[in-house]
Amino acid sequence: MATTAESNIIMEATEIRCQEKSKGGLCYEVILAEPTGTKRAPSPPQPSPTQQTTIEDKLKAAEERRLSLEAHKLASLAAKLSKIEETARKKDELSSAFMTATRESLDAKMNNTEEKREAHINELKNKLKEHLESVEKTRLNLEQQTKEVRAAVEEKLKTAAAQRDENIKKMLDRLKEHEEQVVRVRQGMTERVHQLESQIQGKLDQARDRRESMEREQKEKLRNHNTVKIAKVRETADVIALKELEAKKREIDMKVTIAEENRQREIQRRLQALRQLERRAEMVRQNKAARADQEGKEEENNSALPLKIETASSG
Repeated sequence: MATTAESNIIMEATEIRCQEKSKGGLCYEVILAEPTGTKRAPSPPQPSPTQQTTIEDKLKAAEERRLSLEAHKLASLAAKLSKIEETARKKDELSSAFMTATRESLDAKMNNTEEKREAHINELKNKLKEHLESVEKTRLNLEQQTKEVRAAVEEKLKTAAAQRDENIKKMLDRLKEHEEQVVRVRQGMTERVHQLESQIQGKLDQARDRRESMEREQKEKLRNHNTVKIAKVRETADVIALKELEAKKREIDMKVTIAEENRQREIQRRLQALRQLERRAEMVRQNKAARADQEGKEEENNSALPLKIETASSG
């Protein structure tokens, strides 16, 4: 029982930590605790032989247990280390297999890409060759067409030069005929202008004579018309002046009537004011008279009062 309890205490004190350092790799850290044991009471200074034997047996048993525990721990550590080594070996095998497969895949892809690139380059070369052949054919056709066009243009230029010379000659003949026609037309126009000027001058003379005769007739008519018109105007002016005088007279009469009414109203207002002043003056006179009577009575009373006082004093 004691051995089981001690082993439990040792296992509880021992700590194993596992940490993943990298992908697929593990790191174990084993922490061993200090050996623990129950504290024993100090032995008496002179133990007995039986007690000495018991202690030695216990020490041997403890040493055996410690050795067995260490062996067990070493065995477990060895098993764990073997597992770790196995895991690392498997990881290396998987990594090498993956690298081999990846390398083979890349090699296959590179070979396929190289084949495709060569095929694409060959195709481009063929297309370029065909394009150059078509360009060469087009160039030859263009040169042939250029030669034909140049020959046609030269032929047309020759024909155009001959036609141009002929047209220039015809135009010069037409210009000469046109100049002759212009000279004839100018002469005819000059003669026509002279005729028109003479006709216009004759018409102007006739118009001047007609205008002078019409002016004389108009002056005579105006002279006769002015006499009659002046009489009518004078008569009309007299009528208008008479009407204006009558209107002014009516206006003056109206103003005089209004002024008379205003004067009468002003006279009535002033008379009423005078009557009020007279009433006020009468009231003032009455007040003065009443005040004078009152003052006279007061003076009489005052003069009679000393006589009474003297009589009383003498009596």
